[in-house]
Amino acid sequence: MPVSHVRSLGSIINTMELEAVGVLVSGRRAFSAGGAKAKKGSQGGAADAPKASISDKEVKSTTVVGANILKDGADPKILSDSEYPDWLCHLVDKRPALSELRRKNIETLPYEDLKRFVKLDNRARIKENNSLKAKN
Repeated sequence: MPVSHVRSLGSIINTMELEAVGVLVSGRRAFSAGGAKAKKGSQGGAADAPKASISDKEVKSTTVVGANILKDGADPKILSDSEYPDWLCHLVDKRPALSELRRKNIETLPYEDLKRFVKLDNRARIKENNSLKAKN
């Protein structure tokens, strides 16, 4: 019995080696690195290679390198702080945790903190009720 496992293992290894080269094996389709259809004007694998990154310090300090999500786009330029909306810098502000909000007087909380307190308190109560009802 162990001999048959060794034989099947050997055939799997041979199949994997042949597929890596791009050969069709036992009715399965294997893909080669070059591909059957090439785009017009492409030079095989050379056009698919990643472009060299720009290491110029001036370009790095004026653009957000790696933020481009479009195929034909360019990296966005870094603008001065006055050109961004005011609310943008408040996105990274730390908001108070539930324990901190519970220590404060609810009547004196600003509206945004009160909204956050209600949301976090409801979430905590739901989690507690679910853990009590859960089957062990």
